[in-house]
Amino acid sequence: MFTGIIEELGEIVALEHTADAAVITVRAPLAVSDARHGDSIAVSGVCLTVIDQTPETFRADVMAQTLRMSTLGELAPGSRVNLERAARVGDRLGGHIVQGHVDGTAEVLSVTPGESWSVLRFSLPDELAALVVDKGSISVSGVSLTVSDVSPAEAGAPYWFEVSLIPETLAATTLGTLAPGDRVNLETDVLARHVQRLVALGSPTAPESSVGTDGSPS
Repeated sequence: MFTGIIEELGEIVALEHTADAAVITVRAPLAVSDARHGDSIAVSGVCLTVIDQTPETFRADVMAQTLRMSTLGELAPGSRVNLERAARVGDRLGGHIVQGHVDGTAEVLSVTPGESWSVLRFSLPDELAALVVDKGSISVSGVSLTVSDVSPAEAGAPYWFEVSLIPETLAATTLGTLAPGDRVNLETDVLARHVQRLVALGSPTAPESSVGTDGSPS
């Protein structure tokens, strides 16, 4: 589990494709400083497992579904990525609950610079539109953000959402270099996904309370 607070800008060293997967090597001095084999590190929002490491890099397997659902397959040596180590129990939750399970990708539609922040508008896949709400949380390439505007709920109209980024976020993450046409990884709020599933299945019947041998509820 992660919080969407980026710790380090990493760099892709290698991306070795196989028939239905890939092995990624990332330069990440901070992330590997206390990493062990099997640890989780979020790479631009995608939770990956450390399979090998050096003092400055780590390697991870990337399965076919991850390549299909995210932008990782488009990376090349020199590409910058957002990195976050898994959260520790007891840490402050500075962002929101991020699982590192990407729902899909979005395209940058526009970048509007402001005096103290920039507004970025992204496309929103139809199947994710109901999960993104104004003032709600969303992870964009691993960065925990607050949605500042969403498209009207008009049938047939293209869906989009906006985020407003402060200078710190622009400087400390890959979001500051985005331009129209670039693609990013999206992870919607896990609570919204659970609610959507419950609605789709209908209200489940609550299990009857069990009763102890003395007749009292247990």
